[in-house]
Amino acid sequence: MVTTTAPTRPRRARNTTVALKVTMAVTGVLFVLFVLLHMYGNLKAFSGQEAFDSYAASLRTLLYPYLPYEGFLWIQRTVLLLALVVHVAAAVTLWRRARQARHTRYVMHKRQVQTYSSRTVRWGGLIILAFVIFHLLQFTTRTINVGGTYDSAYERLVTAFQPEYWYVYVTYLVAIVALTMHVRHGVWSALQTLGASNRRRQRAINLAAYAVAAALLVGFMAPPTAILLGFVN
Repeated sequence: MVTTTAPTRPRRARNTTVALKVTMAVTGVLFVLFVLLHMYGNLKAFSGQEAFDSYAASLRTLLYPYLPYEGFLWIQRTVLLLALVVHVAAAVTLWRRARQARHTRYVMHKRQVQTYSSRTVRWGGLIILAFVIFHLLQFTTRTINVGGTYDSAYERLVTAFQPEYWYVYVTYLVAIVALTMHVRHGVWSALQTLGASNRRRQRAINLAAYAVAAALLVGFMAPPTAILLGFVN
């Protein structure tokens, strides 16, 4: 009697791995869209205090009265938090499987070429997570106050990046560099996972990944740098 139950487990494992990668890709795209919108909002600092504070206030009244005051923000926070939990859980599961697979000996071993961002993606994720917590404590809950307490979002931003608080600028720079490296690798992986990659499109996808990462680096660091140098005050 011939049975076919033997290959079921490997096939199921492969299918689960693909599902985890798709989950990471979808949640990753969600995060990229969010940080791009967040970056665009931060650039309002170049338009002055009134424009920036109006932008910050509009986030709390978005879709009002269909949603309660700050309703959209809480929906956004909930969705992002759930996506973060799912993203991290999928990443940890894939990392454990890859680590277990390395203990298996193969007759032929092919060394894969990895970029620096792909090799450090896990450490970058931890840096970003720590930075998000710090960022929320500083600008959302106002638990951490740099240079004093201000009701104006613009004043909190400008005060935080004054030259005497250079360490805040360095912290943000390290975090944003980690973010851009993480996003570069994430955009590349997501496009491949979602089936948008083949040999003809390799170069275009790679350029797209670098373009998104470069835009985030310049966009996020432009306001703090301008404030540090005295162009925005």
